[in-house]
Amino acid sequence: MSKENIMHTYGRFDVTFENGMGSRLFDTKGKEYIDFVSGVAVNCLGHSHPAIINAINEQSKKLIHISNYYWNTQHSVLAEKLCNYSDHNSVFFCNSGTEAIEGAIKIARKYGKIKGSADKNIIIYMKNSFHGRTMGALAVTGQGKYQKDFVPLMGGARNVNINDIEELRSIFNENVCAVIIEPIQGEGGINSASIEYLRECRALCDKHNALLIFDEVQCGIGRLGTLFAYKKFEVIPDLICLAKALAGGLPIGAIVANERASILQPGDHGSTFGGNPLVCAVANAVIDELTVGGVISSIEEKSKYFVNRLNEINGKLKFINEIRGSGLLLGLKINIDVKTFINKCFEKGLLVVSAGPEVVRLLPPLNVTVEEIDNVVNIFEAVASELC
Repeated sequence: MSKENIMHTYGRFDVTFENGMGSRLFDTKGKEYIDFVSGVAVNCLGHSHPAIINAINEQSKKLIHISNYYWNTQHSVLAEKLCNYSDHNSVFFCNSGTEAIEGAIKIARKYGKIKGSADKNIIIYMKNSFHGRTMGALAVTGQGKYQKDFVPLMGGARNVNINDIEELRSIFNENVCAVIIEPIQGEGGINSASIEYLRECRALCDKHNALLIFDEVQCGIGRLGTLFAYKKFEVIPDLICLAKALAGGLPIGAIVANERASILQPGDHGSTFGGNPLVCAVANAVIDELTVGGVISSIEEKSKYFVNRLNEINGKLKFINEIRGSGLLLGLKINIDVKTFINKCFEKGLLVVSAGPEVVRLLPPLNVTVEEIDNVVNIFEAVASELC
């Protein structure tokens, strides 16, 4: 098996996985790993979950894909669920988080033209944010390392420091058409927006007739203990961008809009594969498992247990400077070299990734067990003992 034909766009670990079950993965040599990456917050029900397998099997026997020139049952059911669980009334389906961001940017720009003028096109975004690697999403991603080789980017984007209310007020005017923000920055270091800051974003958008966009691609779909992340912060955005966990491993993205932001007309936007029956059937099964199945209701308790166990071992080893995040989106700011720490975990059969240069990111499946959390904490203790 040759690996030469894959473009070198990722710094991959030297491992090839063949199968998985729940929170476990198995490589081609039979070695077992605990997966606390979850496909970077995608595999919310772990690997090979029966509800997902059943949905794929049943729907694939009926209909996999049709054009969006026609309706299909599964996308209608999924859109209804997302609207019923939110404060919003319409959904656009696509294939990824980046695509959802691109669509939201287009909505914001059109909204600016409708409500203002050609000059109402400024989009405010946060430093250290990450919204994707396509050209529009890249223009509102607040990390120069991702942007530098691809300039010039889309114009009209202005960045500010997250949680700096005075800076936000100073840059806001009638030419702003939108603010885009991750309630918790994932790639940027597990940095949480304060409720006060999000409220100010909402107030300024209302004052200046702009849209508030929440990027919930990583922090949404149950990861914080609520189906939508905004429910945790008690601030309602106009647009919510979703992806990753929504179909538990199949590619899907979605823009959920309130009435104010539901302005797209036929021809404004599209997605060939967006909302196809197969992926929407799986997403319906995932939503049901998270909500009716009770997975979400256990997340807060698991999060508290996880944090308590981490504090317990840190009391002895003092390698964690700060525990960030919420629910099962956690980050450990450590005083050990992050890359070395992650590589040592990998050697001991634990998969974790970084969030910036100082933070280890923890993204277990949402149905992770207490026993699996204990196993992970034990590995952390062993690794920290070696490196401290």
